[in-house]
Order: sequence, then C-alpha cells, then structure tokens
Amino acid sequence: LFAHLSGNMAEVEQQSGSSPEDDVPPIPVSLSFMVPKKEINMVPDMGKWKRSQAYADYIGFILTLNEGVRGKKLTCEYKVSETVEKLMWLLNTLDRWIDETPPVDQPSRFGNKAYRSWYAKLDQEAETLVSAVIPQDRLAAAPEIALYLKEAVGNSTRIDYGTGHEAAFAAFLCCLCKIGALRVDDQLAIVFKVFDRYLEVMRKLQKTYRMEPAGSQGVWGLDDFQFLPFIWGSSQLIDHPTLEPRHFVDEKIVNENHLDYMFLECIKFINEMKTGPFAEHSNQLWNISAVPTWSKVNQGLIRMYRAECLEKFPVIQHFKFGSLLAIQPVKP
Repeated sequence: LFAHLSGNMAEVEQQSGSSPEDDVPPIPVSLSFMVPKKEINMVPDMGKWKRSQAYADYIGFILTLNEGVRGKKLTCEYKVSETVEKLMWLLNTLDRWIDETPPVDQPSRFGNKAYRSWYAKLDQEAETLVSAVIPQDRLAAAPEIALYLKEAVGNSTRIDYGTGHEAAFAAFLCCLCKIGALRVDDQLAIVFKVFDRYLEVMRKLQKTYRMEPAGSQGVWGLDDFQFLPFIWGSSQLIDHPTLEPRHFVDEKIVNENHLDYMFLECIKFINEMKTGPFAEHSNQLWNISAVPTWSKVNQGLIRMYRAECLEKFPVIQHFKFGSLLAIQPVKP
C-alpha cells in the first residue's frame, strides 16, 4: 500500500537531478499541491466521498497499519527513522505549549477558553512545524499537509474534540507517506510511537481544557473522543496467550498491561475519567467485552468505524480534500 500511496499519482516521472539511489519515491511533475478544502456539503455528497481516491487511500492506510501491528506489543523493537523523531519533536512542542497555556478562571466548567490561545499558536506555527518534518525537496507540500495537523487537535470555536479530528491526524500521517517522508518500514513506529504520543497529547488537551466530545453519542458511542486506538489496539491483542476481551473490564489486569497494549491504555483513561459502573458509562465497550476473540473484536470495530464514523455526514462534512487525499473517484 505505501508503494501504491506514493506511486499512484498520474504518470510518475523521475525528477531531474535525482539519482535512483536517493530512494525517494518521485512525486509526479504534474502534481501541484493545494490547500485542502471542503467537498462534502450535503448528505447526497456522501456518495462522492465513498467513491473517492481519498476514501480508498484513507481506509487502505488504516487497514495496512492494522495488519502491521497485529500481535505486537507497544514495547517491542522497531525502527525509528529521522522523520519519526521529528514527528515526536513536533508533538512534544504541542505538549509544551499546553504547559505554557494554563486554563483560565471562568464560570463554565467545560470548554476552557485558554484552549483558543493554545490553538492560535498552532494555527500560526503549523506550516513551520510541518516544514521541519518533511524532506527539503517536498517543502511545497507543507501548506497542504499542515492543514490536516490543524484539523487534528479539536475545534477552537466549540472547544470540542472527536473522531473527525482523530481522522485528520491519520490523514496527516497518510499524506506524509504519500510524499515519501514516512515509509513501509515506519509502520510500527507510526502507530506505537507517533500515534501513541498523539493520544497522550490529546488526552492532556481534553483534561486540561475540559474539552467537550464532538458529536458524541453518549453511552451509545464507543468512546467520547477516540476510535482508531481501539481498532489497532485490538489487533495487537489477536492470538494473545492469556488476555481475552472479557479481561479488559478488570481494572487490575488493565493496570498491569496498559503499557504494552493501546486498547488497555484507552480503557485505563476511561476508568480515570469516568465514575460509576463500567457497564453504564461505557455500554458499547461493555458489550464488546463479551465477544469471544480479539480477532472478532477487531473485525467488528472496523465495520463499526466505517458505519459510525466514515459513513456519517456530520463527521465527514468537515473532512478536507487536496491533491494528496483527492475527491476524484478511484480510477476503475
């Protein structure tokens, strides 16, 4: 898929002056980057999204990573490339800005307005941050890719965060693969290092600024804020010798294993944030704990993600399309 991601754009031409041993997938000369824009404005537009190259690339990216992390622990050995190190630096920067922007005193408990100051800083610096991460010969892509980063941290008007913002971060990573900044052998680091660190920063944002869940389905949703770590996290647990889905409602088991498994890390955060019986505050997850195998959980979550996130107009209307994630239909 990564080869397909970087190679499927029009007629790929070798750029002048680069030699084959550079090992950078050539971006076709015919490709001009653009700032992504909204294309899904009404419910009938959803068909356009489902047929788009963007949808195929996005779901392909999610599923490739799902296979890549199968049966592996967060703490396993994997390659850490220079781009991954730079992405960690970027996320650490966002984290540091939270420390530098403490919540303000205000009457309402939720949606602390200091979040807007934090967001304004990202809005201003996003392109510079992205330019520091991508190869120098790909700098023209910075404005396009930076847009997905800005969309990945919540909404500054509503001070909320939800699966659409999470999807923008996955789109951001997908774009980095399409320009050749991230490669096939970065797969484990993308999920276990970059995405895991992204989740830490998002949890800190959610907690610090008391962000509202965006378009939450309350107890009927999987989780107030995230979805992807449950998919990839359940894949990590496939064929585990002892841990079964029924075990994740046991707090002791979660606390002993959360450093190895993203799914359990999510459960631990829910346990910290919510009070009362698990079956009441997280009904969907409670139901999932009754599924016999992690493989079945994983398949069910992928189906649910398509139906509840990728095929829901309120989520997808905010998705933006450019040259890397294109609204054009998949070529037959």
